[in-house]
Amino acid sequence: MDTQKNKARLLLSHATTLNLHTGNLVNRSRLKKKCPSSPSEELQDCIRATLSEWSAKINPTLENELPSVLDCTVSQATDAITPEEREELKVSVKLFMSGSDCSSIESAVDMACVSLGVSLLDSVIIAPPPLPEGESLTLEHLKPLWAVLECLVLNRKIAAIGTSDLDKALLEQLYNWAKVKPSSNQVNLASCCVMPPDLTAFAKEFDIQLLTHNDPKELISATSFQEAVQESTDDLQVADWGLEWVLRYSVIVKSRGIIKSKGYLVQANRSTQ
Repeated sequence: MDTQKNKARLLLSHATTLNLHTGNLVNRSRLKKKCPSSPSEELQDCIRATLSEWSAKINPTLENELPSVLDCTVSQATDAITPEEREELKVSVKLFMSGSDCSSIESAVDMACVSLGVSLLDSVIIAPPPLPEGESLTLEHLKPLWAVLECLVLNRKIAAIGTSDLDKALLEQLYNWAKVKPSSNQVNLASCCVMPPDLTAFAKEFDIQLLTHNDPKELISATSFQEAVQESTDDLQVADWGLEWVLRYSVIVKSRGIIKSKGYLVQANRSTQ
């Protein structure tokens, strides 16, 4: 095992991009032993477990195989969707942005499509990157993110796009500005026990679905991500790694309303300065 962790550290030290896919959590018995107390804890557990399993299965020969982009996944735990079953399934995604690089949205959507074996995601909800303390989200923050999502809708990579934690005023501003209108808006019931009446009325008038969630403003902190990498690989250089985005997906059987698969995709970049 120590030899395998040495190989993992060697690969991480040469890579500048880390792509991680947890695989289908519905089928992965390792997470059934305990119930995570929060989405953040679940994600950290998933990162730790996926890296540990990946480290244990690294090819014994690494000569001339030190890629700059490292793909960490456990293939047998991943359920790709077959063309025959695609019509019966709904693929929903929530994308948590960590930085302001809007090109990350396209790379996240592409990675989700490849990982799940589909050409189109049925819905994508965007969670903008956390803002500095005291700064509030505005339409100007949303515009560049939404413009990329609109292009992906026009290119038939996404069928519907939605938002997270917008109040009535900001949702109305986005709706009036956008070419592709938001189809949904998530509301965090931890900070709002009852849907605000003005938001409910606006959503009903313009056919916007209101959903609930319990995600924190920052799904996983940089420190928690680095801790998960360090614990699973014994890599002491984790401070160089920074999260770009986290994508959470769920695949639902439409006729039965049950979750066929769910999981996370994560991308991180390493500073080489």
